[in-house]
This record gives sequence, C-alpha cells and structure tokens, in this order.
Amino acid sequence: MKLNKWFYLISLSVIWGSSFILIKKSLIGLEASQLGSLRIIFSSLIIFIFAWKKIYDIKLIEWKWIVISAFLGSFFPAFLFAFAETEIDSSVASIINSIVPLNTLILGMIIFKVKTTKRQVIGVLVGFFGTYLLITSGMKVNPDQNYYYAGLVILCSFLYALNVNIIKKYLQHLSALTITVGHFTAIIIPAFLIFLFSDFQFDSLRNPVIRMSLIYVFILALFGTALAKIIFNKLIKISSPVFASSVTYSMLVISIFWGIVDGEKFSLNQLIATAVIIIGVILTNKKNNSRN
Repeated sequence: MKLNKWFYLISLSVIWGSSFILIKKSLIGLEASQLGSLRIIFSSLIIFIFAWKKIYDIKLIEWKWIVISAFLGSFFPAFLFAFAETEIDSSVASIINSIVPLNTLILGMIIFKVKTTKRQVIGVLVGFFGTYLLITSGMKVNPDQNYYYAGLVILCSFLYALNVNIIKKYLQHLSALTITVGHFTAIIIPAFLIFLFSDFQFDSLRNPVIRMSLIYVFILALFGTALAKIIFNKLIKISSPVFASSVTYSMLVISIFWGIVDGEKFSLNQLIATAVIIIGVILTNKKNNSRN
C-alpha cells in the first residue's frame, strides 16, 4: 500500500507537471473557453470508451456528491486554468497551485472538523506568505503580464482542496474509476454547450496551428485529465487528503523545467518564494507523516 501511493504520487507529478505547458501550447490556437470545454469532452469520450459500464455502480443517493465533486475538481478548474494562463506563465500557475495542501487543511478544519496543530497553522501562514512573494516578484519579472489572473489559480486550489475532502468523506467506498466515470458523466453536457457557444470555426481546422493546438488538448485530456483523475482518485482512497494533495508541490520540478525550456522568465526571487511555499506545505503535512 505504501509503495503504491508513492508510485501514484510520482506518476501524477510527471503527468500534472507537464499539463501546464500543454495548456499554454493549446492556447496558441484556441480560446480559453474552447480549451476548457474540449479538454472535458475529449476526456469524457476516452473514459466512456473504456469504462462506461461503471456508471451503474453509482447509486442514486450518491449522485449528489458525484456532481458536486465533478464541478469542483474537474469542470471549473479546466476553464479557470485556461483563462489564467492567458496572462501568467505556466510555471507560475503550477507553483501557485501548490498551495492546495494548505487549503485542504484549512477547509478540512473549518468544514469537516479535522483536528490541526500549531505547526500546521504556521505552515499555512508560511505557505501563503510564499505565494505573496511569488506573485509580487512575478509582477517585476513580467510587468506585461496581468497577475490578477493568479487569483484564478488560487480559486482553483480551494476548489481542489474541497473536492479532496468530499471524495475522502462521502465517496471513499466507490472505486477510483467509478468516481471518474461519474464525474465526466455529470459535466460532459455543460462542457459541450460551452463549446457550441464558443464560436469555434471548423473551417479553421485547415490551419496547422489550430490542428497542433487540438493535438495538445487531446494529449492533455488523455494523460492530464482522464488517466490522472483515475490515479488521483486511487491515491485519495489509500492515503490522507493532505498526502494526496501534496502532488501539487512534488510536480513543481517538472512544471518549472518545462517553463524554462519554453523560454519563461524565472528569477531568483521566484525560486526563493517557491522554496517558502514548499516549506509551508511540508510543515502543514508534518502531522500526517506517521499515518501516511
């Protein structure tokens, strides 16, 4: 069990660490609303092809939490990240997203009555101070970018954190694949409607830039959404919510690497801010080490 959870964590780190650069590349030829909706549509079709029968494992009473979890953990983030990366670098979006474990603890304490320690509270404060440093230093390095869009990533981190706690408390008894099928069953129609109203011109498929963007979206959907959701749901089931959400800082190395390769500016101050965030997350996660 312990070996499995670390395997899942490392796999997710590589997959999700590469997702941010794929979002950036997809936005070259697509609008943010088109990217978000196509990501969900492609992921849904992939999941349904291989596991549509799993939908029968979901009882009527469980659909409430499946739908809530789907919108919090899949639907809204797909669009929020796409809009965020129209203004901020992919590596910065990934780093800000690493505060998910901090928000998991905050929401777990406030909503789900999870006990916390003074060290964890300090970790939360340190992590958010690091986030503030990252955003302010990013404004100096990239004055042409609108860092108010970083707020969309912060909002995503809260949605992810809430979703982790919901799955752990209300959907623990369902298999990871069943939860994933339920998620995309709940959100494929809204995503399809958004795509229809996004004014996508099918004549533009003659443009190689558009076609390349669609390929990036498909890769993102296959690995970064469909496969990753199954792995993540498995990870939640065999570990604590805080450990599962810690993937958001273990994937930083991958996302920063891709950002630098793609020519994104990354200053020493941003690196220091990233280290401060990681320290905060480690302090937050400290209590659970013996149980994870």
